[in-house]
Amino acid sequence: MTFSQTLFAGRIVVVIGGTSGIGAGTADAFSALGAETHAAGLNADSNGGPAEAIRRELDVRSESSLEDYIRSFDRIDVLINCAGISRDRDEWESDSFDDVMRINFFSVMTACRAARPRMSAGGSIINIASMYSTFGSSDRPAYASSKGALVQLTKSLAQEYAPDIRVNAVAPGWIVTPLSRGLFADREASSPILARIPFGRWGEPKEIAAPIVFLASPAAEYVTGIVLPVDGGYLTV
Repeated sequence: MTFSQTLFAGRIVVVIGGTSGIGAGTADAFSALGAETHAAGLNADSNGGPAEAIRRELDVRSESSLEDYIRSFDRIDVLINCAGISRDRDEWESDSFDDVMRINFFSVMTACRAARPRMSAGGSIINIASMYSTFGSSDRPAYASSKGALVQLTKSLAQEYAPDIRVNAVAPGWIVTPLSRGLFADREASSPILARIPFGRWGEPKEIAAPIVFLASPAAEYVTGIVLPVDGGYLTV
């Protein structure tokens, strides 16, 4: 990473869903750049989470718990909404569908609503969308629906919160995380995916963290309402 190590010195960064996968990688990236980084999510005390962030156990399905956590901060400079889950084909069942939507979509609105009064001019929110924001899926209908809705929410928040707070999204492609590791290890299932990626490999969490850092930085001070694909070219094929 080529950013200045003091880029976010004195800044408070909160990563919801920051205890594993892309969220943990993102929390580590901000900590390395001088931020006071807070990571909230499940299994906050387990190994493999962000090394330097202040961790907090949090189930985002509880609206009151999420609101209380956000409101515990006097100030938030950067908010990253990274909590996400897929139940695969179980999502065709109403309970699983609702559970995925609560985690992937409704929690984002809750966090943004609670954070807004704590963010001053120059604040930044980055939501984690997905390549599934652009197409459906017979295997994970709730996941695809939640990520598609998240894109429109990002654009709506960008309009409502401008000009003081910028709101953007990053849409990762196939990234090796705890959520995708099973599919990655299944060669029969993952080979067609790999064949479609022009880069010829799956991505790593740190390769999503870097664009998130850019969107939160002064270099993107006139950027709001965008959805940035970071997928090794998967959507170009």
